[in-house]
Amino acid sequence: MIQRIQSVWLLLTSLTLFILLALPVVSKTNNGTEYIVYTNGLHQIKNVSSETHIRADVFMPLMVSNIIIAILAFIAIFLFRNRTLQKRICSLIIILIAAFNFWVFQSAREIPGGLDGASFGAGAFLPLVAIAFCFLAIRGIRKDEQLIRSADRLR
Repeated sequence: MIQRIQSVWLLLTSLTLFILLALPVVSKTNNGTEYIVYTNGLHQIKNVSSETHIRADVFMPLMVSNIIIAILAFIAIFLFRNRTLQKRICSLIIILIAAFNFWVFQSAREIPGGLDGASFGAGAFLPLVAIAFCFLAIRGIRKDEQLIRSADRLR
């Protein structure tokens, strides 16, 4: 049913990935320009004689990938009738998050000067939290399977 604990973990996974859209992953200041990498793009903030110029380069494929993985985690909540499929999708989500995180950091290396001296924001750690939530969801699915097997033995 939907009120199982793995549904809560999958919902938290989905929310974590949606929050990732709004939080910075990496930020760095180079030659008076601040570069901030989000999963939706690279934002450049330049302060020139009391004027602030903001320029954003959108990483549309990254943003779409982030949204798709978050939606996939949300859809997995409603697959409670097919636990094996739910478990496989959770495993797929973990792999996709790891690949997505690698892709984000490869994109972040495009900052002028590289990642040397850059500070990592909360967005750099949220994919790890989402992976942990997926592992907890898989554990909850396994416990459900064990509970159903033990109930079948009692009949």
